[in-house]
Amino acid sequence: MKTFADHNVLELLLFYSIPQKDTNDIAHRLLDEFGSLSAVFDAPKDVLMNVVGIGENTATLIKLMPELFSRYEQDKIKNESIVLNSAEAAGKYFMSRFIGANTEKLYAVCLDNNCKVKKFIEVSEGNPDYTDLNMRKLVSEAINTNSSSVIISHNHPSGVAAPSAADVDATRALILMLKKLGIRVNDHIIVAGKNYFSMATSRKFEYLFM
Repeated sequence: MKTFADHNVLELLLFYSIPQKDTNDIAHRLLDEFGSLSAVFDAPKDVLMNVVGIGENTATLIKLMPELFSRYEQDKIKNESIVLNSAEAAGKYFMSRFIGANTEKLYAVCLDNNCKVKKFIEVSEGNPDYTDLNMRKLVSEAINTNSSSVIISHNHPSGVAAPSAADVDATRALILMLKKLGIRVNDHIIVAGKNYFSMATSRKFEYLFM
């Protein structure tokens, strides 16, 4: 499978829902329409059905794939002892959490003094909501789990992996809030598709975490 071209992967998947047709042509039409394999999987169901040869059952199968992969990755994470002691480890962890997410979400993890994950938290969904209420929720979880530090992360579903001015202000406020309680914010990871941005390792923002 690793050596397959994108159209071969799609062709194989389509065969299970369209066994009596030439799925090679349909696979090429999908890639021509959306531009990439990931864009095919991210396309809305009704838009997929506009492509000749794609019915409701096939569109449903295509839309299931990102969700299944996300559940698979999360199940692996859940059953392992996860240590997030680097930006790379945190970036990969949160990218797997955001697979298939089409809305903006704010996540956090509470860590022990060895950077082992104690608890994963979904702080908010719908937008990167930094209201006092949600920050209190995060602070409360960090205290209740007796955490030494936290990492926060949010996604930009249709944007770039870079912090906005609001992201920077919210990060600064959270760092100051938790510092008073003896809890460190190790990083703020922004995820966009297959890319992530670590504020703590960025020369522009690393001062916030010192």
